[in-house]
Amino acid sequence: SHMDEYQRKIAYMYDRPEMAVNDAQLQLKVSRATTFEDAYDIISKLSVSDMKKKLLIRFRNEDGLDYGGVSREFFYILSHAIFNPGYSLFEYATDDNYGLQISPLSSVNPDFRSYFRFVGRVMGLAIYHRRYLDVQFVLPFYKRILQKPLCLEDVKDVDEVYYESLKWIKNNDVDESLCLNFSVEENRFGESVTVDLIPNGRNIAVNNQNKMNYLKALTEHKLVTSTEEQFNALKGGLNELIPDSVLQIFNENELDTLLNGKRDIDVQDWKRFTDYRSYTETDDIVIWFWELLSEWSPEKKAKLLQFATGTSRLPLSGFKDMHGSDGPRKFTIEKVGHISQLPKAHTCFNRLDIPPYNSKEELEQKLTIAIQETAGFGTE
Repeated sequence: SHMDEYQRKIAYMYDRPEMAVNDAQLQLKVSRATTFEDAYDIISKLSVSDMKKKLLIRFRNEDGLDYGGVSREFFYILSHAIFNPGYSLFEYATDDNYGLQISPLSSVNPDFRSYFRFVGRVMGLAIYHRRYLDVQFVLPFYKRILQKPLCLEDVKDVDEVYYESLKWIKNNDVDESLCLNFSVEENRFGESVTVDLIPNGRNIAVNNQNKMNYLKALTEHKLVTSTEEQFNALKGGLNELIPDSVLQIFNENELDTLLNGKRDIDVQDWKRFTDYRSYTETDDIVIWFWELLSEWSPEKKAKLLQFATGTSRLPLSGFKDMHGSDGPRKFTIEKVGHISQLPKAHTCFNRLDIPPYNSKEELEQKLTIAIQETAGFGTE
């Protein structure tokens, strides 16, 4: 199975001589309130051999000995801070896609290279010392780390609407009336800037002959060149601890698991921020629904979330900050349909339509069929 194969790769990786932890101790003392700044100051100055020492984390004014719990918490707090929009190093791919990507605007920070190198080092430390971060990068980010080529399809994981418009160009005739040229307009702090995709691109029109080159250049720009310096700094920091020969044992999904562990969705959080239409919390269907979810495996819960909202990822702050295509939209369960039908999803509105089935078994069976069906089935 996938999981066994992944476990074999993990065992192989940690057996490699370059992954051996040095028995000396490295103490890191940080304050809770300023974990990011403290960690940045310390970790940026460490030598590679220091980073390979046994990690011992201390929070100032707290006694807790680090038997793993403290350093787990440290990486959790740190990873949330790194991806705090306030530092503008990373951003959500789109308002309703909570996958993180490097923010092209991060280069406004004069020290941006050293910040991204620090982030790479933090990722490396987590992997090296078998700790997890709590970050959800878009899949193309992991493909880049693995030096895999990126293509038009990869844009879909970042921005589905943008992807659809590129696909339209690919499949239809392009003439002057579309007024396309080899440049893009970007919003930089409130002003619109024209960026050429090739030299003098703003003066070169897109037509049927050159449109494939145009799509390739756009894909390259969106997924690679707009954040090239940031990415190179981050990967440089990561490679100080984890060489490519080790990283490339894994595929992009496994790399996500290696960095973040197996994510289990918090059903209590999900329940707390759910709205109902024509059902109430005391209805059998609703009670059964939450009972089933708390019994399901992490994979199955993620599948349901993907089915109902279009993504298996969550905002950093959890269900309370979910967005639909029209702005903030809580997860919603609505009573719709006949019991002969399967549940239906409206991913734009994070809404799940569930007919009033007669038993918990029937609900489980129908939900399971709906979420196992091919992607896009029963969604609108």
